[in-house]
Amino acid sequence: MRRRVWSTAVVLALLTATAPVASAATAPVGTARATAAAARPQPLERHFDNRAVSDDGRPGEADFDGSGGSLSAQDLAAAGWTPGRSLTVQGARLTWPDRVAGEPDNVRADGQSVRVRGRGDALAFLVAGTGGSPARGTGTVRYGDGTRSSYRLTAPDWRTGPLATKAVALPHVNTPDGQVAERARLYVVTVPVVRGREVASVSLPRNRSLHVFDLAVRPLSSGWTGTWAASTSGYTAVGPWTDRTLRLVVHTSAGGPRVRIRLDNTFAGAPVRVGSATVAVRAAGAAPRGAPVPLSFRGAAETVIPAGAQVYSDPVAFDVPPGSDLLVSFHLPGTVTAAPVHRLALQTSYVSEPGDHARDGSAAAYTSTITTWPLLTGVDVGGGPGSVVVLGDSITDGEKSAPDANRRWPDLLAARLRGEGTVPRYGVLNQGISANRVVGDRYPGDGVSTDTGGVSALNRLDRDVLAQTSARTVVVFQGVNDVRWGATSGQVIAGLRKIAARGHARGLRVLAATIAPCEGETRCTAAADAERVEVNTWMRRAGVFDGVLDFDAVLRDPDRPSRLLPAYDSGDHLHPGGAGLAALAESVDLRMLRR
Repeated sequence: MRRRVWSTAVVLALLTATAPVASAATAPVGTARATAAAARPQPLERHFDNRAVSDDGRPGEADFDGSGGSLSAQDLAAAGWTPGRSLTVQGARLTWPDRVAGEPDNVRADGQSVRVRGRGDALAFLVAGTGGSPARGTGTVRYGDGTRSSYRLTAPDWRTGPLATKAVALPHVNTPDGQVAERARLYVVTVPVVRGREVASVSLPRNRSLHVFDLAVRPLSSGWTGTWAASTSGYTAVGPWTDRTLRLVVHTSAGGPRVRIRLDNTFAGAPVRVGSATVAVRAAGAAPRGAPVPLSFRGAAETVIPAGAQVYSDPVAFDVPPGSDLLVSFHLPGTVTAAPVHRLALQTSYVSEPGDHARDGSAAAYTSTITTWPLLTGVDVGGGPGSVVVLGDSITDGEKSAPDANRRWPDLLAARLRGEGTVPRYGVLNQGISANRVVGDRYPGDGVSTDTGGVSALNRLDRDVLAQTSARTVVVFQGVNDVRWGATSGQVIAGLRKIAARGHARGLRVLAATIAPCEGETRCTAAADAERVEVNTWMRRAGVFDGVLDFDAVLRDPDRPSRLLPAYDSGDHLHPGGAGLAALAESVDLRMLRR
């Protein structure tokens, strides 16, 4: 009898700890057990309570938004988002729910406790909101050591959210009245966690308009240093290429004994198949120095990159020399008519005649050239101290520097680091995009377009900075295109504040560079210059950044501060020439890059 009384007391104590106080005294024992079980972290799929995906022929089998709207199973399959498919987006490996159309495939966030394991810098959520506006809420991360932290999650609406930040957009929405030709969006949103601490579980926010399909810890890229990178600046018509091999030339910053590459299908609406891939040190032109080394993808020679996703090759032993040219070759066995590209490569790369020529030890098959970087967005090397990421516009991208010479100012900065003994020899990742802005999108973020000015720095920050391999420091050098096209200093300052805050939340050192003058260029009016000066004055005084690189002071004419020093002017009064770019790289106090 005494044992039975003691057991009941324990149950009541548990109930008091896990349920509202008003119901603790009166709840039956069975309810207490159910409540306690519900509070224990469960895999996300155990919480699925909503049907988001329907077959086109049976749209009534799902109701994602409470009004009968749903995602098309056929559209998802066409994008490569098939049930159970692993998807890497922004460095996080997620899984599209392994459910057939009409089965529960997502959870409406309502405080559920979800079992999640891993160490990293961020949680990645595969989400969408319903209700016509962003769905927001606050949740909790619990760590293995018993500590916790809170996070704020915003899921853009699946029908009205921005295309610039979507992971994938599908061409239709299924409704009870038939299919509607309208973009349905899915998003990957990341939030910071305590860096490197073991995550044990996550409590979702309480907002049932916020739908979660999957979540995972984005791992730290320990043991790797980014040596080369390029931002996807747009999604353009290419070729068309059918059964062709691309041999892209990239210039390394840091070296190492292992290598891997990253291919991104950003902004795409369809998957792309890669038949094989290799890496080699370049001898000259498209000719390698020695036999190209085959790369694999999760153990296979070929891979398919779903729309909006990315793939990393498996690590391979390969001595990557610092400051050298690599040939990254990959075969495209299908027909590719459009691709994500970095337009201003300022580097000649090569396209083969028909066939898989990735392993060719000669340049004979590579009979045509391109001056963009399609699909390839990163090369990493084993070991090393990590990377400095430069987030910029055309001046960083290398506009007006000599083609095929690697004389962009980040290239010259990397050369200084390689020769420096007192500062770690960081990799330098150039994330400049010509025509890019801090707060306005040039490319809308979806569809084939001739505009390759990219989405805004704010909208590409996670992909191009926070998710970059072993990023330690970011240098932000943007704003001139904003003020040239009518943005106010207040708008630019607000955007830069957000960049600094988001970078600091991920543990990065954040440096800002003042905006260079451009009097004499058509859009660089006196009014635009006044806004530029206000932004620079704020940068120098605000204390928002970990340091300020005064590029304005380096490049301006002391006798006329609103224009470039003539010796540094490329001739268009906006972009520095070779001497000006060298002056920028030489002006950086390398100690400021140390984290």
